[in-house]
Amino acid sequence: MSSRTRELFFSRTYDWLESYLPRQAGRSDATVESYRDALTMFRRYVRDVLRRGIGEFSFGECDRDCVLGWVEHMRAEGLAAGTCNQRVAAVKSYLNYAADADVALTSLALSVGRIPPVKGPQRVKENLSEAALKAILSAPDPRTKLGQRDLAMLCLLYETGMRLSELTGLTVGNTLVEHESPHVYVVGKGDKERPIGLSDETVAQVRRHMSVSQDYLFYAWHGGTRNRMCSSNVQRIVKKYADEARKNCPEVPDPCYPHMWRRTRATDLYQRGTELALVSRILGHASMETTKVYAKPSMEMMREAMNSASNGIGAGEQASWEADEDLMARLCGLR
Repeated sequence: MSSRTRELFFSRTYDWLESYLPRQAGRSDATVESYRDALTMFRRYVRDVLRRGIGEFSFGECDRDCVLGWVEHMRAEGLAAGTCNQRVAAVKSYLNYAADADVALTSLALSVGRIPPVKGPQRVKENLSEAALKAILSAPDPRTKLGQRDLAMLCLLYETGMRLSELTGLTVGNTLVEHESPHVYVVGKGDKERPIGLSDETVAQVRRHMSVSQDYLFYAWHGGTRNRMCSSNVQRIVKKYADEARKNCPEVPDPCYPHMWRRTRATDLYQRGTELALVSRILGHASMETTKVYAKPSMEMMREAMNSASNGIGAGEQASWEADEDLMARLCGLR
């Protein structure tokens, strides 16, 4: 082991988390915290399983076999493939950062970087049905201030498809309900701002909740001062009304959480004929590939695709959709 790779592995984590990721790489607070959590879990593995202290474990010891051992340990603990991959990705990213600063660590970063992702069953993520959505939106009491706030929150959460952090970051200043074309300015990842139009129904709900004295659209009182509402509070509100709605509508999923509303909105927009590029823009995705995960065709769309593909093809005629053979196979559930 060279003297350069004897450098303590965790010696650069503070600068990476506190300076490089948020200030130079422009990563969001949520991303930084996700990486922090992953490295924390790795440190506990090093401490509890490898029996190496934070003041002993070096970069040279964090080789391919070490990380693969960590993966095996996580799988043995029952962690999902996606969770394992997210945590390993954080270690890979940190090693790349260290290798950029010290070329002696390049081979180590490349070796760990070639570790393949863990494969696991792809679970179908549940969306809200139309009946479930209506049931939840009917749960808040519009006669009370609290009910008006919660109804405005739920309407915005669905209609804009915004992320949870984007919802809690909304201010009165970027909620333009009195504009000729009512919309909100959503500040997304990397502080990128995007406008999203609002329907008359959502505008009406937001107007009932808004007050000129507010800063954040959704706030909570802490120590006598009004602050931005935390994400866990929104999650609690969504769960509360979902639990109420489920009593009369068994279609309401359990659990029901804010990101499900974003996924539902993306799917609804796509299935109603909205171009994928526009859906991607509304959601604030940097790549349309990310949007494809959300935008799933309905059974009706697949039936129409099959019918339109076969219409007019008689004996001796060649199908005009042969170029889409792979797509048609997937629509039939084939590989």
